[in-house]
Amino acid sequence: MTSPHNSPVTEQTWTPRLWGTLIVLCTALFLDALDVSMVGVALPSIGADLGLSTSSLQWIVSGYILGYGGLLLLGGRAADLLGRRRVFLIALGVFAGASLLGGVVESGELLIATRFIKGLSAAFTAPAGLSIITTTFPEGSMRNRALALYTTCGATGYSMGLVFSGLLTEFSWRWTMLLPAPIALIGVIAGLKLIPKSPRPEGRRHYDLPGAVTVTAAMLTLVFTVVEAPEAGWASARTLVGFALAAVLIAVFVAVELRAKAPLIRLAVLRSSSQVQVNVGAATFMGAYIGFQFIVTLYLQQLLGWSALETALAFLPAGALVALSSTKVGTVIDKFGTSRMIVLGFAFHVIGYALFLQVDLSPTYAAVILPSMLLLGAGFAVAFPSLNIQATNGVKDDEQGMVAGMLNTSVQVGGAVFLAIVTAVVTAGGTEAGRTPQEVLDSYKPGLVTVTGIAALGLVVTALGLRAARRRPGRSVLVASSADLNTTADEKTAAEEKVSVRD
Repeated sequence: MTSPHNSPVTEQTWTPRLWGTLIVLCTALFLDALDVSMVGVALPSIGADLGLSTSSLQWIVSGYILGYGGLLLLGGRAADLLGRRRVFLIALGVFAGASLLGGVVESGELLIATRFIKGLSAAFTAPAGLSIITTTFPEGSMRNRALALYTTCGATGYSMGLVFSGLLTEFSWRWTMLLPAPIALIGVIAGLKLIPKSPRPEGRRHYDLPGAVTVTAAMLTLVFTVVEAPEAGWASARTLVGFALAAVLIAVFVAVELRAKAPLIRLAVLRSSSQVQVNVGAATFMGAYIGFQFIVTLYLQQLLGWSALETALAFLPAGALVALSSTKVGTVIDKFGTSRMIVLGFAFHVIGYALFLQVDLSPTYAAVILPSMLLLGAGFAVAFPSLNIQATNGVKDDEQGMVAGMLNTSVQVGGAVFLAIVTAVVTAGGTEAGRTPQEVLDSYKPGLVTVTGIAALGLVVTALGLRAARRRPGRSVLVASSADLNTTADEKTAAEEKVSVRD
């Protein structure tokens, strides 16, 4: 059988250039994740300096999410059609410029605009970077190791962003905006030398502009509506109209894709149970964690009176565990398979969230908070790389950007949707003004239960996928093998010799 992949690397060897390429890609993902978390601690200082209201401050965070989540599908397909290297480097350069501008602006509106631009650029670097890895490193243990290191850098960036923001804000909030600029610029220069050029698509390239417009509008509308729903009200006319408009745009997008000559998303992907499970898993996995971090930040800072830096350090063990395990995770995934690791990661998270329900007004960090953080770190270490590997295994080279965009969209939109749900649950009892500390803590508990339930939903979905994979050989319409959720690298190689699926 002829492999559907025409990877530039045909031998299982790590060259200095390969390492350099991976470092550049990891740096970009590290910066994307860093930027998401680093701005949070700086918000009070930004508000005081620029005279922004609480609702305006929300858009410094939401503007990034809106650009990131709204344009990921377009970013992924653009990488396939325009060249992964070109899209990645241009977007990383835009990220550097927006970071520099964000650190010197004197207007809140301009700062929000730079945040949107940074989110937009991340919507192109993330799927392009992931697809560069999956088309540069051959499927199997080599790619698994590369993806494990890559996703670990993202998780580490998210954790370290909390620590950096606590330290940098002591000097000025502007440093939290400026820090990514020189790092991204160095990444662009190094990427020009190290990242292999993408082969041009054969034949005439067709661009699905109607599909791009409708899906981008749908994602922007959905994310905007979800972000605004807690403040506007879930049953308000604005929220209901927003959800209805997003649904209509999605329906129009599906109709466009069914007729398009070169669709932005091949809808046959959605008939792949493996792809559906991995995207639902990614949405619930990240959504539960972001909701948890939101509640814990309020609990530690507003209820217990911890400083921003102390709060960041409380989360640090999770990030440290992810970083320390990065070099070994690929080997573990090779041995046990992606599906088992995803299920195990969800199980760690469900237990960690459930343990945190025992917190009170005078918790002992080592006995109460630390065990949850370590379980969350262990869950990230094994599940997040496995989700990325499972999503991209067996996918043809010219569709790697597409599935990478889908996966990242699931992460971002899932995070926005579930965070909004958790926020609504926590604030259902009203504001904290006039309530006793115990009453405030009691209002956090339903949110923690909701977080645990979201993670449990992801556990059930992925466990059902594992069970189904054991019962029958998985045949995905998307892939060129019978790669199911439970196959190890060796089993997958054998399966690929027997089956070739083509649409």
